[in-house]
This record gives sequence, C-alpha cells and structure tokens, in this order.
Amino acid sequence: MKRAVLTALALLPLTLSTPAHAAPTAPAAETAPLSVAISRLAVDAEDRTGYKRTAFRHWNSGLDPRDGCNTRQEVLISEAQAAPTIGAGCKLAGGEWWSYYDETRVVGPEANDIDHTVALGEAWDSGASAWTVARREAYANDQDAPASLVAVTARSNRAKGDKDPADWLPPAASAQCRYAQEWTSTKLRWNLAIDEEEQDRLYFLAAGCTDTVVTWEPAP
Repeated sequence: MKRAVLTALALLPLTLSTPAHAAPTAPAAETAPLSVAISRLAVDAEDRTGYKRTAFRHWNSGLDPRDGCNTRQEVLISEAQAAPTIGAGCKLAGGEWWSYYDETRVVGPEANDIDHTVALGEAWDSGASAWTVARREAYANDQDAPASLVAVTARSNRAKGDKDPADWLPPAASAQCRYAQEWTSTKLRWNLAIDEEEQDRLYFLAAGCTDTVVTWEPAP
C-alpha cells in the first residue's frame, strides 16, 4: 500500500510541485532632496555624433489611440487651465494655459509649444544614441511622468532649443527650482548622464532650492 501511494505521487504532473513565476513588478518610485538626486546622475561627456531629430518619432497616437488625438494634443488637453473645445480630428480651439517658464498666460492652443524638458538632442548626447528606435519613441511621447513634457510659450521653448541648464534656464526666477527638479527627474527616469558643466549648474540651483525634492520612477 505504501509503495502504491509513493508511485502515485511520483506520477503526478510536475506543474503541481513547480512554483509559478511571479509577474515582474514595476520599478518603485524614489524620492530624494534635489542635491541628493543630482548626485545619483552619472557624469559623462556629451556626444552628438549621428543625431537627427527624426531619430525620435513624435508625436504618436498618444495614450489612447482611439481618441484621435496625438501626444501633443493630449498634453495640451491635460495641462489646460481652461479647457479647449475639441472638434473633429481632435482639432482644439480656445482654452487657456500657464507657461511656467516665463510666467505667461497663453490663450489658444496655437501659441503653445510642447517642450521636452530634456530636449531630444540633449537626450541623444546623454545616452539615447544607444537606445532602440522604440525606446526613443517612448521617450519622445512620455506622458507617464508629469515632468517629461510641458506646455510653454513658443517663445520660451525656442529660446531654450536643445540647451541644458548650463546654457539656459527659464527666465522667470520663480521657475528655476521646478525646472531643476523636473530636469533631474527626467534624467533619472531615463538613466541619462549629465556633463560636468551641467552638474555644476544643477548643484548651484540646488543650493538655493533647499526645500525642493525630486520624485522619479524609472522608465520601463
């Protein structure tokens, strides 16, 4: 009888004794004071070899491909202080926005640019040149982190271009702690490096932004 029971147990399917693999968990969000967050960034020289803006596909069909809006339009809708009307083909009209870079009220969608907090050229210089095409597209359309994309005046966005904080800061003094926070958050999220001049300017800003904390979640 004992031998029969052991034989029966031996014949049971292996799946009964093999533990199921747990589903992978999303990376946990982290929070640190601005100066500590800056210290978490790798420091490396920048290299723009081979860069072209078309290496980053944007704007794609956004978070909801069924709504007919692209990423740019979705960011405008989500950041509006007074909602625009949304017509056929996601054509936006009216609405109001606040450009924190230059403390400017913006009326109508046409006067806004959607800025990549860390510009595409700067991202390329800092590590994105080694990414896959799909990852660069995900970066260029990242709506899963509020710091990644921001509606600002076309004037301020074009003055910034693809400069890092060593070469450009928002003209509004009230914007600079937030800008340092969002720049650092974006670079940490996407594991992008900073160069020495950029690091120096970020630490300079952090010295005057002692209450500023940075929260980031690594990109998938």
